[in-house]
Amino acid sequence: MDHDFFEEQSRQQKVKKEVGEWVRSIVLAVIIAIVIRMFFFETFLVDGTSMYPTLQHNERLVVNKAVYYFRDPQEGEIIVFNFQPRPRRDFIKRVVATEGDTIEIRDGILYINNEQQDEPYLVNASGGDFGPVDIPEDHIFVLGDNRNNSMDSRDREVGAVSIEQVRGKALVVFWPLFAARILGAET
Repeated sequence: MDHDFFEEQSRQQKVKKEVGEWVRSIVLAVIIAIVIRMFFFETFLVDGTSMYPTLQHNERLVVNKAVYYFRDPQEGEIIVFNFQPRPRRDFIKRVVATEGDTIEIRDGILYINNEQQDEPYLVNASGGDFGPVDIPEDHIFVLGDNRNNSMDSRDREVGAVSIEQVRGKALVVFWPLFAARILGAET
């Protein structure tokens, strides 16, 4: 009888130990996931067609949040930034100019520091003119690839985007699966 009692007690201790290990593992996994999401990577949903044809409405992408701890956004990169008048709204746009640059659009053609820019990702050039505008320190100028359907730095409400507003660099489209691809500065 004593032998059965000790076996049952030993079995209960083993179960408790195993449950405790599972709980610790799950808690650790949740903490790691939270840290990764807060500081390194996050997923975003493309809402709208302002980045067409590069990004499609309802595509999901991974954004690298850590890259801008070490450097500022560069021309050509696709970024996600917080739209300040609406703090819970994020925009996805392409960086076309950085601090100190002068931007101008003439007859739908983009000029940075009076140099015409090659933009192979555009399907249609935008109509009209904009600028010239000097980009202030610690700011970037962003445009959507679908210029005729994009609320971007040309709009007074958006304007030049503060580096502090930038959430991260778009890296990969992962959904829908058939459209998965890596995004680079040249896209």
